[in-house]
Amino acid sequence: MTKEKYTVTGMTCAACQANVTRCVQKLDGVEDVDVSLLANQMTVSYDETKVDPEKITSAVEKIGYGAFPQEQPQAGSGSKQNFRSQWQERTGRAEEERKHMKNRLIASVILLVPLMYVAMGHMMGLPVPDFLVGTENAMISALVQLLLTIPVLFINRHFYQNGLKSLVHFAPNMDSLVAIGSGASLVYGLFAMFRMAYGFGHGDMALVEEYAHALYFESAAMILTLVTVGKYLEARSKSKTSDALGKLVDLAPKTAVVLREGEEYTIPAEQVVAGDTVIIRPGESIPVDGIVLEGQGYVDQSAITGESIPVEKGPGDTVISATINKNGAFRFRASRVGEDTTLSQIIRLVDEAGSSKAPIARLADKVSGIFVPVVIAIAIVTAIVWMIAGQGFEFALSNAISVLVISCPCALGLATPVAIMVGTGKAAEMGILIKSAESLENLHNVDTIVLDKTGTITSGRPAVTDILVLEPGLTEKDFLTQAAAAEVGSEHPLAQAVVERAKGDGLSLPQAQDFEAVAGRGIRATVEGHSYLAGNAAFLKESGLPGWENAARDHMERLAREGKTPLLFVRDGKLAGIIAVADTIRETSRTAIQRFAKMGLHVVMLTGDNKVTAEAIRRELDIEEAISDVLPTEKEAHIRALQEKGRKVAMVGDGINDAPALMRADIGIAIGAGTDIAIESADVVLMKDSLEDVAEAIDLSRAVVRNIHMNLFWAFFYNVLGIPLAAGVLYPAFQLRLSPMIGSAAMSLSSVCVVTNALRLRFFHKKKGSASLPEAEAVPAPETMKTAGEEPAKQKGMDDMKKVLTVDGMMCAHCQMHVQKALAGVDGVESAQVDLENKLAHVTLSKDVPDQVLMDAVTEAGYTPVSCQVE
Repeated sequence: MTKEKYTVTGMTCAACQANVTRCVQKLDGVEDVDVSLLANQMTVSYDETKVDPEKITSAVEKIGYGAFPQEQPQAGSGSKQNFRSQWQERTGRAEEERKHMKNRLIASVILLVPLMYVAMGHMMGLPVPDFLVGTENAMISALVQLLLTIPVLFINRHFYQNGLKSLVHFAPNMDSLVAIGSGASLVYGLFAMFRMAYGFGHGDMALVEEYAHALYFESAAMILTLVTVGKYLEARSKSKTSDALGKLVDLAPKTAVVLREGEEYTIPAEQVVAGDTVIIRPGESIPVDGIVLEGQGYVDQSAITGESIPVEKGPGDTVISATINKNGAFRFRASRVGEDTTLSQIIRLVDEAGSSKAPIARLADKVSGIFVPVVIAIAIVTAIVWMIAGQGFEFALSNAISVLVISCPCALGLATPVAIMVGTGKAAEMGILIKSAESLENLHNVDTIVLDKTGTITSGRPAVTDILVLEPGLTEKDFLTQAAAAEVGSEHPLAQAVVERAKGDGLSLPQAQDFEAVAGRGIRATVEGHSYLAGNAAFLKESGLPGWENAARDHMERLAREGKTPLLFVRDGKLAGIIAVADTIRETSRTAIQRFAKMGLHVVMLTGDNKVTAEAIRRELDIEEAISDVLPTEKEAHIRALQEKGRKVAMVGDGINDAPALMRADIGIAIGAGTDIAIESADVVLMKDSLEDVAEAIDLSRAVVRNIHMNLFWAFFYNVLGIPLAAGVLYPAFQLRLSPMIGSAAMSLSSVCVVTNALRLRFFHKKKGSASLPEAEAVPAPETMKTAGEEPAKQKGMDDMKKVLTVDGMMCAHCQMHVQKALAGVDGVESAQVDLENKLAHVTLSKDVPDQVLMDAVTEAGYTPVSCQVE
């Protein structure tokens, strides 16, 4: 099965889209067809043994449209460059079309103004030249109107060429309605001229006067001009729907500096190959994905992940294409190049999602497929009914033309795709990649969120939470130093957490001797002459050590209830202490779970932990339901069980062990996949490790679907209301009917309204959560910086003074923390809070503190105070 994209030309409305889809779908060997009116693009899946591109393009051309295969990426070419050239070609074509339409519009208006003046000026009391006034000059006036109308028709001949061709192939579209409506006005105007000529020839001035008021030349020109106005405004609005995709394409760096054979070369970014050493200096954009070899920098990843704070990068860290190195310099080894880079895959996902079709669009497609033939039939019936009612041919024709030109399949066709394209683009800006329109729509139906614990709710990085020294005379510092030294040789994550805690406390670790690791149990080692045995309770039991259980039992039970894992350390045969380790809960998880509850979602946590640990985490985060002792292979079954209860389930996991569950769920969401976004099992990929983005994705989905419903309601309501009005249903009772000119203006307005309404989604903003920093770099509140037992300052009888400092040199959350600590340590400072993004430090004072003292504290911390003033 081959999947190929085609550019389709000549489509103007939803009926065109339906016609192209229908004609290609009929071909033997075609499996699936997806036509995008917005992108003028068609994606066809077909059996190459039964059908080929030539047959597909020929089928499209037979019904009056153009089609040609899009250029496929050449082997070895960088997909970013290929997509950039495709994007430039696409936008260039759209810009050329807009300019052409603008020129058509200007020329049409220049001719329409004098035409309307000649045709209707005398009715409005405007001064009209004498040779154009009166029955005796009626033929001159008619000829002038005809001469002004013909150029307008020629300028807008596209409507006739397209519309009549489609009509001949029994695939009428919006252009067919416009062509029939304006063409009927022109033909009737010519008929009126012949009748006037007959009247002049036979001296029947009454006949001349009758038909002098029945010329419809201005209607023919006005219909074409107003429709062109609508098309021009629509084209301008539609161009804004793909702004997000354009921004992504523009992110792609054009050049890269690589080190080859000891020499630096500046080459096009698409020529970087895997294994190249790439040099990055301050202010430079990273051309491909890779792993840092040496050096250090602070990288702004906001364009890809949405994180506003630059991330510190050092040896071993991964870097992402199209991110910017704000400070420092480093070298990295290219690991993903061309179409495999993060940016390339994001561009592909956003483009495919924006061009895909949502299930909600199927109703509009079905209606559009029969819309135009039905409208033509209604117009014919309208004319016949009014003629039978005795209103005359002119009256009947006017109403029939109004029916033709007021009907708008465009609004129906644009209602869904514009909102989808804007919505998926907006999601990408926030670091949320939605793979298809169907996923975006289904997301709003979710009523249950299933969260994998490790790496989703928690950081996936165990950390020390408690240090309990049980041996008399042993200090906490000495205990942690020796315990960490014993664990240095272990590769177990819990052991590494102990080592990281010791290093974080600035402890110097001695060299351990006689190290031995016992898989799944613990370690043995000698540190500073002391024999150490460390591990879980089972390991100590197997070692036959006496008397340790009574001393440890209460502590172990308490730690287990709190969801922590105890590591037991025996020194020289006696229990020296316990170090508790837990997988730390992300701060964003707390705020996200609170948001889920406010959104009315049922939250379920799946974990392989035992029931006691799972229950502790459930209580701490106020999760409604926790399912414990779940093996990775059992997660899919739990998802299925929830679905069997009638729930619409979104599964959030890391996209690796959770793949079966992600595929089983109604919506699979892979979290924290910033450098591995091609997770086929997920419907939505989050670039950051934040559960809050799940809530944002659901909120955005609800906003998009709400917008689509509004668009469809407007499109259906407009046609249901407009067509009967144009047919004249209110005329018998109220003498009210719509002229063809008003009808054509209304049709243009309807499309513009739908597109403009969809563009409102560009103003969708994230709801601000309480956690603005990544968990690993989160700055504790001032109160948490105080030593244990210190009471917060009592509220004064008067308001505390507040000052704000502007600080230069802060690059990351660590800088933010250093400045905040420095200010909080100044005597008289009640609290200090630092705004990294705006480079501001806000301090609350319990007594008067000179500005210079505050600025000196910032300087001593290594940063530059610019100003200090009362807030």
